[in-house]
Amino acid sequence: MIRAEAADMPDDGIRKTPDRLRRRASRLLSQLTMRSDRLITEGLAQADARNWHYAVLASLQEFGPASQAELSRRSGIYRSDMVGVLNELAERDLVDRAPDPDDRRRNVITISSRGRRHLCRLDKVLDDLHDNLLAPLSPAERDQFVHLLTRLLDHHTRGS
Repeated sequence: MIRAEAADMPDDGIRKTPDRLRRRASRLLSQLTMRSDRLITEGLAQADARNWHYAVLASLQEFGPASQAELSRRSGIYRSDMVGVLNELAERDLVDRAPDPDDRRRNVITISSRGRRHLCRLDKVLDDLHDNLLAPLSPAERDQFVHLLTRLLDHHTRGS
């Protein structure tokens, strides 16, 4: 398989991707997603974090304490993976787990004060990474781009 970077821009700087591919939104989104994922994954790793850590902490901060199942629904993290993510966060004292008073079989997860501070640091890391990712766009274009992506995603995830 040819790597995307090699196919799009060879060493001589001449674009080799056919125009009909460069006009396909699905391909452009896919190519940008690969680059975005790499940038974000590497940037968060330097901050000793992962995408999933951020998703859980952000969910807890915005919506409050939740069960593991609820966190899975909110964040899009598979239930089978959620336990591992919560174990990592709990080991770092970023979340607290306590038995649910209404159902002792469940745990309620709460963001800790250390978790809130860590989330603020991760917000700054992600702001810088997104500035890098969206560097060619003006602030107004960035807002419009995010708005359009949100509309598309909302449209395609309704009823999911």
